[in-house]
Amino acid sequence: MGYELKTKETDNSVIEFIETVESPKKREDAYRLLEIFTETTGYEAKMWGPSIIGFGSYHYKYPTGHEGDFMLVGFSPRKAKISLYFATGDSKREELLQKFGKHTTGKACVYINKVADIDVEVLKDLISQSVTFLQEMYPSQ
Repeated sequence: MGYELKTKETDNSVIEFIETVESPKKREDAYRLLEIFTETTGYEAKMWGPSIIGFGSYHYKYPTGHEGDFMLVGFSPRKAKISLYFATGDSKREELLQKFGKHTTGKACVYINKVADIDVEVLKDLISQSVTFLQEMYPSQ
């Protein structure tokens, strides 16, 4: 049996999902991020799994033979913090994060408390950089 990636693109409504975000402040931030990510990527927002809003997608194939599709970039307005998803293998990411503002990094995500804590221009650079990096690394067939 092959490995199944839990996070898949769904047809659920992004707006309906944002409307379920309890905190009005976080909901406002989610709409702001929706705007920034849509504008910067040129892609329509799609739900990935139950709680991630993703933009674009790419097909990856690992040397192990495992392959699948995943979003290029995305975000998730979670209860505690907002998770931002960018490409992880990119060397420019660290450089940009130094100018990004208040954040913490996890294995695959960058966490922020609110959009007001970060530099939106740097966010746009992080988004563009991730998209370029992934499209070069995994060119569409």
